[in-house]
Amino acid sequence: MDRKRGRMEIISDMLAIVQSKQGGIKPTHLMYKANLSHKQMKLYLDELRTKGLIGEVEEKDGKRFVATEQGRDFFFQYRRVREFEKTFGL
Repeated sequence: MDRKRGRMEIISDMLAIVQSKQGGIKPTHLMYKANLSHKQMKLYLDELRTKGLIGEVEEKDGKRFVATEQGRDFFFQYRRVREFEKTFGL
């Protein structure tokens, strides 16, 4: 049986999804792609915005979320740590 994703894995997944959509991603699309409930997504989005890892852009068709430079740096460093762990079987 697969284990549940932890907080950091969810944050990493969300940042990866936001970055993959370079023009930004709508909240509903992010919720589905990250496999989160609306309540979970709202909590994580609030945290990511507060910490400056994602930004919000208002457009005529609604708001979109984009990765900030700090968010891209965080994602890159987090992936490096995960690869390091895998290399040593941790």
